[in-house]
Amino acid sequence: MGSAACQPGSAPCDRMTAAPAAPSSTCSSTSSSPRTTARAAAWPRSVPGQPYLEEPYQNICFQAFLTTLQSPKSSDMDDITFCMLLQNALKGIQSLLNGGKMKLTQTDELGALLAVLKKTMFHGLPGLNIEMPTVLYPTPLPQYDGRPPIKPQQTESSTSRPAVNKRKKSKVKAKKIQQGEEEEEESSGEREVAPVTGSGRLNPHKGDTQCPSSLGVSSLPLAGSGAAGKDQVSSSFSSSSWKRVSSSESDYSDAEGGMQSKVRSYQAKVRQGALACFLSTIKSIEKKVLYGYWSAFVPDTPELGSPQSVSLMTLTLKDPSPKTRACALQVLSAILEGSKQFLSVAEDTSDHRRAFTPFSVMIASSIKELHRCLLLALVAESSSQTLTQIIKCLANLVSNSPYNRLKLSLLTKVWNQIKPYIRHKDVNVRVSSLTLLGAIVSTHAPLPEVQLLLQQPCSSGLSNSNSATPHVSPPDWWKKGPSGPFLEEAAVSSPKVSSEPCWLIRLCISIVVLPKEDACSGSDAGSTGGSTYEPFPLRLEALQVLAHLARGYFSMTQVYLMELGEVICKCLGEADPSVQLHGAKLLEELGTGLIQQYKPDSSIAPDQRVPVSLVVMFWTVMLNGPLPRALQNSEHPTLQASACDALSSILPEAFSNLLSDRQILCITMLLGLNDSKNRLVKAATSRALGVYVLFPCLRQDVIFVADTANAILMSLQDKSLNVRAKAAWSLGNLTDTLIVNMETPDPSFQEEFSGLLLLKMLRSAIEASKDKDKVKSNAVRALGNLLHFLQPSHIEKPRFAEIIEEAIQALISTVLIEAAMKVRWNACYAMGNVFKNSALPLGTALWTSQAYNALTSVVTSCKNFKVRIRSAAALSVPGKREHYGSVDQYAQIWNALVTALQKSEDTTDFLEFKYCASLRTQICQALIHLLSLASASDLSCIKETLELNGDMVQSYILQFLKSGTERDDTGAPHSPQERDQMVKTALEHISSVQALAGDTAKRAIMGFLEDILAVYFDSSGSQAALLGLTNRFLKTDVNIRMQGKSKVLAHPVSPTACSCSAWTQCMEQLSWKGKNNRKIREGKGNSEYHQTGSKFTVFPTLVSPGLDSKQTESWTCIP
Repeated sequence: MGSAACQPGSAPCDRMTAAPAAPSSTCSSTSSSPRTTARAAAWPRSVPGQPYLEEPYQNICFQAFLTTLQSPKSSDMDDITFCMLLQNALKGIQSLLNGGKMKLTQTDELGALLAVLKKTMFHGLPGLNIEMPTVLYPTPLPQYDGRPPIKPQQTESSTSRPAVNKRKKSKVKAKKIQQGEEEEEESSGEREVAPVTGSGRLNPHKGDTQCPSSLGVSSLPLAGSGAAGKDQVSSSFSSSSWKRVSSSESDYSDAEGGMQSKVRSYQAKVRQGALACFLSTIKSIEKKVLYGYWSAFVPDTPELGSPQSVSLMTLTLKDPSPKTRACALQVLSAILEGSKQFLSVAEDTSDHRRAFTPFSVMIASSIKELHRCLLLALVAESSSQTLTQIIKCLANLVSNSPYNRLKLSLLTKVWNQIKPYIRHKDVNVRVSSLTLLGAIVSTHAPLPEVQLLLQQPCSSGLSNSNSATPHVSPPDWWKKGPSGPFLEEAAVSSPKVSSEPCWLIRLCISIVVLPKEDACSGSDAGSTGGSTYEPFPLRLEALQVLAHLARGYFSMTQVYLMELGEVICKCLGEADPSVQLHGAKLLEELGTGLIQQYKPDSSIAPDQRVPVSLVVMFWTVMLNGPLPRALQNSEHPTLQASACDALSSILPEAFSNLLSDRQILCITMLLGLNDSKNRLVKAATSRALGVYVLFPCLRQDVIFVADTANAILMSLQDKSLNVRAKAAWSLGNLTDTLIVNMETPDPSFQEEFSGLLLLKMLRSAIEASKDKDKVKSNAVRALGNLLHFLQPSHIEKPRFAEIIEEAIQALISTVLIEAAMKVRWNACYAMGNVFKNSALPLGTALWTSQAYNALTSVVTSCKNFKVRIRSAAALSVPGKREHYGSVDQYAQIWNALVTALQKSEDTTDFLEFKYCASLRTQICQALIHLLSLASASDLSCIKETLELNGDMVQSYILQFLKSGTERDDTGAPHSPQERDQMVKTALEHISSVQALAGDTAKRAIMGFLEDILAVYFDSSGSQAALLGLTNRFLKTDVNIRMQGKSKVLAHPVSPTACSCSAWTQCMEQLSWKGKNNRKIREGKGNSEYHQTGSKFTVFPTLVSPGLDSKQTESWTCIP
């Protein structure tokens, strides 16, 4: 590396501001060609095998290049030399970012680079002269006014004379572009977009692309804009302005005109270099850092009366060089790529009338402006290469925009504008157009707006669009198949299954299966190699669009099920593996859509689903066609794997109705492919077997389950992590099948299933639980199921004792380790499954305390609330008191749950707050469950906890009783009857416990539970609940405890007052409280008590036999 190019301590400014006659290791002399200059600027990676430039030298070179770009042009330097100097500096920075792997970590360093890049990307652009700050800082708002108000006016006036001559020359230039000569920037740099005044601006859909108030950068008028369009282009930075500047060579001699053309060419190369350097910068920084500078490079809708700041769309709409426009679009695409999370905050669903603009509204405004500007560029563009970039950029924008949070019509405008380009003469434009349509139908699917667009009449938006794209064929070219009556455009009000043809599905089918037409044969010949069909890229993109439609809009795609089956068979029968692969992917999407329709929680009405008989017919055609050949095509393992995935998407109800030989074919194919040497095929086969083992018609077949288990266990030993992960998932499914078979009345499956195979599965699952997280998460799930499945006959055998201990220890360690949260969640879930097996020595075995200690540790301290929820659910699984072990063990579990309830809102991660309510619900359920099993020796520890935290526990249990939480994956009860029944069951159990003489714990706990029920029923205002209670607790000798002293009876007075014979039922709802009463009412004799609309009358004469009436003279009552 070592010349005297960049020594520490040298003065880079003196060297770099001179003419670029630097040593060969940095940049070439001014006499060198641009290509030589590019090679010289790439010196950090110019020597293969040599180490990168050391970091201190990288920083020195970076500062030298940056200083050069920030320095103004000296008076003794000509324009071309200055442009070459800028090019070399930009290439030097790009080489540091690419080859030198330099990281921009400092905000000032990155901000200075972005500021100078923004300035140089507009270098020499006619009609524009921006002033930039030295450093750009992350901000959601523009930091400067990019256009001085005076200079553009002077430029326009000084260049107004040659405007007429330019119009003649621009027409000739546009004609050259259509002939494929797109190197304009090398000569004049001029661009003919289209006539820009009046109705000359091309627009395929009037009214589709709005051009309101001001496009400060271009103000491109639309078709039919008339005089309004002429008024708009007279702005200081308008289309005619820069055209007049660039056509000034008519005032010079030929030599002078040639020099001006050369200067414009070098200026265009500077802009391209700045954009290429910007692209490298984007790739070298994190996206979250980049989006801090969003407003500096992405346009926003300008406020009324204010100019729009310059952005990448300025170059896209105004730069005369098609190559520069394409570069700007590439940079914009790179910014948009992966921006879904950033753009997801956008919201524009309502009119905002506020004193400030929320950030979400600002982002939504930027998204709308991007749509508008890109659609204007689409209409105006004449270069096929740049047109392709515009459409690709639109596809990136569509894929990342949150249309479900934006106002309607954005996608409609894009949809209507892109339809003419489907038959453009350039294959790349047609392919990118299909890509954009695929992005539309796959973003946030299903969207009602897209549903309406798909149901539009076939000719909608095509018949009047040939003016925008002269290469468009008649709109009905693809209507080959039978078509029914078309829908009225606005008649569809709900996304029901439509019997009308979807024009996009028809279009894609015709592209895939029909021969190409003569209109496109000339330009496509090179792509198809003499084939009679459309070019392969176009056919593949059409198949991808069909797959997107099957995934997002299956209700429309299902109408074409059998026709798409024929398309799939044709694709699988072709020689090209890529076409076969895409056909298999389409088959998988169709199969998945059918499965979704028949899921128990599906919202599709039964009469709207595809009939099972038709599904059976569809799969029969597939299995009798080329699908088995694709499964056996060992020369193309990717195709084999995709075919396996497709075969696994068969509807279970349809599989059971297939002919037996077709069922055997599927099973035999999958079991045979499991021995494949290719890892992709083996992984896909393992997954498919895991799907099949859940089929109702196969899961009770002991032979099939055993064969599948052996195949999966073999895959668990594979060297490929992906294969092992798929095999572990399938093993989890297989053990789920074992649990389902346990619940069937017929015990034959458990009796016939091999104990040796069960032992082998346990050993493999234990080993897999020590693997990577991808394998471990399903291995522990399988362990829990296997331990749950063990029968007493297995547990009694000595060879199972050691393996059971080892399996439980594996689960305990997985619960406690700092692994992925999914792994720990599955481990807690598995532990709950273990507790369900009453044959295991839970409570007496040594591992009992270890298991409970692990779960209580997680429920109180795990950072992830979903793991806490699952551990609390596991703690509430044991159904007998002896399963919880000793009194100390029970007390530890009880105290841990109370502590977890107290800490249920302690988190630093705001994402966990949404699980707080679910966590409290599950902990309350576990506490009530423990109360319902408590023994007399457990009551003292419960009382102590309630004395310290009784109010907190009571408030959360009341929330649990009143909440409308839906049933979640823990199985928590969700109906009010289920919730209050749990508390009643616990109260009944406590009342039945035989407490020791003088022990007040029982009375305290009963009072605690009675208080909860009383407050709950009183707040619910349910008189029916009061009368509906049974007299389980009121006996003839014990009626109601009042401060542990006296007993009284109360009779409710209501519009339907109950008779005295019903007093025992009514009394269950009264809470007689001692200390810590919220409200106390005292009275004597026959008195009334009013509470929230309920009216109670106390009758001291209604007493049970043996009850002294004197005890009823003084009482305290809280209903």
